[in-house]
Amino acid sequence: MVRPVLEYAPLKLIIGNKNYSSWSMRPWLAAKSAGIRFEEQIIWLRHPETSAMIKATSAAGKVPILIHGDIMVHESIAILEYLAEIAPNLWPEDRESRAHARAISAEIHAGFLPLRRNCPMNIKRQPKAIALDDETRASVERVVDLIIDCRTRFGSGGDFLFGADFNNADAMWAPVVNRLHAYDIKVPAAVRRYMEAVMTTPMWREWEAAALEETETIVDIDSV
Repeated sequence: MVRPVLEYAPLKLIIGNKNYSSWSMRPWLAAKSAGIRFEEQIIWLRHPETSAMIKATSAAGKVPILIHGDIMVHESIAILEYLAEIAPNLWPEDRESRAHARAISAEIHAGFLPLRRNCPMNIKRQPKAIALDDETRASVERVVDLIIDCRTRFGSGGDFLFGADFNNADAMWAPVVNRLHAYDIKVPAAVRRYMEAVMTTPMWREWEAAALEETETIVDIDSV
């Protein structure tokens, strides 16, 4: 559910390629879902000048980066926390749900390396299965268990992880949805329904449309 557009001091979100940058996708979707206005700047990844362009703003040398006045925030999960200070509904209202949303957001931020490594985000990719090693299959099993558990415990009021509203947890998990879809990974119907809910949101469709227009390519990702 997209909330009414809110008026705040100007924000800028510096991101990478929409086709490939999973970390950039997360705060972009969250901000859009909350109706937070922001300026967007894309820095193309894997170019000779990419690192210098990013480090001109953030010494961490990675996208995304949020700039709000004289405040600079890097790391996707930190940006989501900052956005939630502007739009508190980006986290669930009750304490238990909010704690679990943060826990599963931190888990995807720090874990699932086999899935992230072997099935990189690629919005343009037509769904096509690949062979998955045991570690990647274990990651997928954890993804499936987590989504079903969260939907069962907290999501009965709607189609997203915590019910009717797309929130920061859904934003953190959105690139996983692309991975499951793009690599045609077989999942239970309950997980597929959640994936469809995410992929039919207005903000996903806006991101996807822009990604499909990009001409920049990253060969090692496209060749998976």
